Amino acid sequence: MNDYKILKLKTSAVKRRASGHLWVFSNELEKVDTTIPPGTICGLQYPTGNAAGVGFFNPKSLISFRLLAANTLTLPEDFIKTRLEQALEYRESLGISRNCRLCFGESDGLPGLVVDRYGDAVVVEILSAGMELLKAEITTALIDVLRPRGIVYRNTHHFRELEGLPSYEEVAFGTMPEKARIQENGLEYMVPMSGAQKTGWYFDQRENRAALAPLFKGRKVLDLHTYLGAFAITAAKAGAEAVWGIDSSDKAVEAAIENAELNGVGKKITFRKEKAERVLEALESGQLPEKPDFILLDPPNIVHNKKHLPQALKMLARMAGAAIKALPRGGYLAVSTCSHHISRGMFVETLAGAAARTNRKAMLVELRGQAKDHPILISMPETEYLHFALLRVV
Repeated sequence: MNDYKILKLKTSAVKRRASGHLWVFSNELEKVDTTIPPGTICGLQYPTGNAAGVGFFNPKSLISFRLLAANTLTLPEDFIKTRLEQALEYRESLGISRNCRLCFGESDGLPGLVVDRYGDAVVVEILSAGMELLKAEITTALIDVLRPRGIVYRNTHHFRELEGLPSYEEVAFGTMPEKARIQENGLEYMVPMSGAQKTGWYFDQRENRAALAPLFKGRKVLDLHTYLGAFAITAAKAGAEAVWGIDSSDKAVEAAIENAELNGVGKKITFRKEKAERVLEALESGQLPEKPDFILLDPPNIVHNKKHLPQALKMLARMAGAAIKALPRGGYLAVSTCSHHISRGMFVETLAGAAARTNRKAMLVELRGQAKDHPILISMPETEYLHFALLRVV
């Protein structure tokens, strides 16, 4: 395990590596050896010759090196299983180990590996060439640690293109159910195990849904981008007067209706296939028969890289501004963004600008983030990607 090819850091990159960041970019290496196959485990040295760490090397990626172990040139044989066990132990301490994000890549010491657990069903997403080469070991470790009924790899994320990896989906072990039944905040949901968005369920919003529940009572709630209906159902169960759930996907609307029926609130929620932008335009121009006083806005991530950032911020500002303009005094807007390219400062500044352009005053009631099973490394800002703001129009 010690016969690794050695890469060397440039002097200019020493400070960032020493501060605890787990990525090394191609321009931070003395040489990018293109003869080394993508995903190969290599050693990393400081310019002084001291060990900086061991990790995955990919000469075809902007993120050339992903750290697995710091300040050493050795790597334990069973590091995948050991780190999955540690990840499970942490989720067990939170009381959510049966339905959760079990592994969150770099934050759990396994760069480029995402594992979501739905009881006996496990969905895996690989985002790095190094983890792709270790797929067999990952499957074996998951079987040993979780004893699942089935494991599926849903390797369809666009980030894989940046690593030179193909897109595919396959069952690697056992049998996967068509849908998995999960529990969250005292509610139950059926989650599709194939053909769903990302890995199936947005566990990262669990705590935000719970936090909003007390505020829904007596409100008229519009849930844009409802997906499987989680926020809408939470609102209905919490005593909302009326709830509308909007999504542009037929499959999502059908699944949301099923989940509402499962929780006994099917008659309290109106789900509809429509684009969120069109609904906001209709609201803004007064074309809808009823006006919500609580709007949930959780648009999909369109920031595939930094060049898309200005476009994404404009879209967020436009949609947030339309929502603020449409809300009555005392109304609430809960808005999210899910890209690590958008910092918390950018997020708040964008919302402030959106409010200013409507000539309405908005109070920042609370600023939240991703759930605790998506841990944030204090030394790696990229692991903080979900920003969630609750605004009140005053």
